[in-house]
Amino acid sequence: MLPVFSGLGLGLSLIVAIGAQNVFVLRQGIRREHVLPVVIICAVSDALLIAAGVAGLGFVISAAPWLIVVARWAGALFLLVYGILAARRAWRGGEQLRVDPADGERATGRSSGPATATATRTSLAPVVATALALTWLNPHVYLDTVLMLGSIAATHGEDRWLFAAGAIMASILWFTALGFGARYLGRWLRTERSWRILDALIAIVMITLAVSLVLPVLGA
Repeated sequence: MLPVFSGLGLGLSLIVAIGAQNVFVLRQGIRREHVLPVVIICAVSDALLIAAGVAGLGFVISAAPWLIVVARWAGALFLLVYGILAARRAWRGGEQLRVDPADGERATGRSSGPATATATRTSLAPVVATALALTWLNPHVYLDTVLMLGSIAATHGEDRWLFAAGAIMASILWFTALGFGARYLGRWLRTERSWRILDALIAIVMITLAVSLVLPVLGA
């Protein structure tokens, strides 16, 4: 069973980091908004990418590096737009949490005054689209999850799928903990000021990641 634990350890080491996908899952978890679909999308996407890497897709990527270049520009553009939207939310404000005696803290949408019983929620479709884009337009996921994990899994020979199972388990555990554990941060995010700070940090992370994606291409 050693390959399983090796895959679990490496999977966690690659995924537990500040990144666009993790920031998005964290924000949805804090808002308690479509958390389960987001967690499922991220975990299943990771599982598919890990399986593809173990099956040999990494060799295709290494043979066609232009695919990574395309993913870099597409991902950078998406992250830049997402970062600008987060900066806009931070500038405008108006978002906060309310305390509902029936079910505890829940995230509300935009409001012009004190929190009320009416919650403005983002519909499922754009949340799903964002989760998919942050996962599949990230070039690092192909370099780390597909190419690196796939190459390391190959060193385990016939046990490579046990290694993959461990890495997939790491993704499921991480996204579940991040998405559903984020609600406990709600006590610090009851005010509009707290949400403006959070959105400002999200904007900084997203725009910084967007720039970091294209720097290697511009410097080439």
